[in-house]
Amino acid sequence: MSKIAISAESTIDLPKELLQKYNIEILPYTVILGDVENLDGEIKPQDIFDYVAKTKKLPKTSAINREQYSVHFKKLLENYDAVIHLTLSSQISSSCEHAKEVASQMENVYIVDTKSLSTGIALLAIYARELADGGKSAREVYEAVLKRVPFVQASFVLKKLDYLYKGGRCSALKFFGANLLKIRPQIIMKDGKMGPNHKYRGTMEKVVANYCKDTLQDFNTPDLSVAFVTYTTASQEMVDIATNALKERGFKQIYVTVAGSTITSHCGEDTLGILYINDGEAK
Repeated sequence: MSKIAISAESTIDLPKELLQKYNIEILPYTVILGDVENLDGEIKPQDIFDYVAKTKKLPKTSAINREQYSVHFKKLLENYDAVIHLTLSSQISSSCEHAKEVASQMENVYIVDTKSLSTGIALLAIYARELADGGKSAREVYEAVLKRVPFVQASFVLKKLDYLYKGGRCSALKFFGANLLKIRPQIIMKDGKMGPNHKYRGTMEKVVANYCKDTLQDFNTPDLSVAFVTYTTASQEMVDIATNALKERGFKQIYVTVAGSTITSHCGEDTLGILYINDGEAK
């Protein structure tokens, strides 16, 4: 049986213990605070919040370049027969394009555009690891993962649109209206892009409860094997509400994770999402 490396970028938002559990290799993004470059994973979300509060500017994140991918893949191929690398959505970063360009010049390196972010990527990586450990070839794993990409339900609710607005991902009009009316929007990944869906008002605890209810109704054929609750900052009650909603729906494994600095720099504080693959059997 061939040894297959499952690889992703730091935007997978998994803690070290889960990366080790599923044997997932990571290539970090760079987060730039002013003149200081930091690797995603080494810098904490609170560092980002402090920087934005002080400077009124967002951090910058740099796409992973071709040379970084080349070094990463070559190193993995020293110990593995093949590499399956899952990238952040090509619609929100040029990293995927860079990875594909490098892979096209190498053998046994497969690139999956997850069209997702955060633990939406992790869901596919876990699936890939299970297939690889089950004896599937690299090509078989790659093709099976590609088929599940359209079914990843990755969404989240935000307390404010400040970070999305400052990052150019939300129009000034929407930003003004949302904050004036204290709307808490649901942002959902669709065809690799972030877009608005439901809108909520009230405390974040109430918002999370309604968001979970709506999401589980809108995407109502989940694969119940695994789900994530992922957040930048959140009250314990917010986390408990989301976790309990997934438990009540019947998910067998629920992981609670904190977003890394790359994702945090685009979403801001008090952002929480539930993520799962919606390709289970209909009741």
